[in-house]
Amino acid sequence: MSPKVSSFQPFKLATFLLILFLFGAASAQLYPDFYAKTCPGALPAIEKVVRAAVANEARMGASLLRLQFHDCFVNGCDGSVLLDDTPTMKGEKTAKPNNGSLRGFDVIDRIKAEVEKICPGVVSCADIITITARDSVVALGGPYWTVLLGRRDSKTANFSGANSDIPAPTLNLTNFTTSFANKGLSVSDLVTLYGAHTVGQARCTNFRARIYNETNIDPSYARALRVKSMG
Repeated sequence: MSPKVSSFQPFKLATFLLILFLFGAASAQLYPDFYAKTCPGALPAIEKVVRAAVANEARMGASLLRLQFHDCFVNGCDGSVLLDDTPTMKGEKTAKPNNGSLRGFDVIDRIKAEVEKICPGVVSCADIITITARDSVVALGGPYWTVLLGRRDSKTANFSGANSDIPAPTLNLTNFTTSFANKGLSVSDLVTLYGAHTVGQARCTNFRARIYNETNIDPSYARALRVKSMG
């Protein structure tokens, strides 16, 4: 069996508009033209790097979208997921939901370097992550949406929060619902946000038991997934 399944299906606009609502409008001080005067070249520079990265590896688009989710679901969209360990702080990169699976840090580094050439010290990493998620979706053929900007970067990470707050793929519906409710999100929010999993790759180990052993799944759908997983 192939270890991974890849899917790049059409996006639903509502999915990403809700992502914008949940993760973009975190503050009344955010607005689309935040860098219009201080760094007007930032957004084109970010888009250029993202398009190159996705053209080189389509999976990277999904990874960059996931990076935003893992940043935002802990302490909000503050860029803390990018922070490395220090002698006095444990970063989030090695938390269980992130360690060895969260990708795209190199792309964010390239984007930051390009933006710093244009306007040093102006654009936050938190905003870069958010813009990058949108541009990744667009590069994969999904819809465009306006991103609200003006976030400030966190100076500290939350290792324990990353371990406890980011939902594990093994959770059942009750626990998923509770996890999202703890963030003030509804079941509709949960379903819509998890619609982002229609793009990217998943390891067979995460769903093999579901499609081979469980009975509470549509048989024809399970058969289709078994065939796809072997392709």
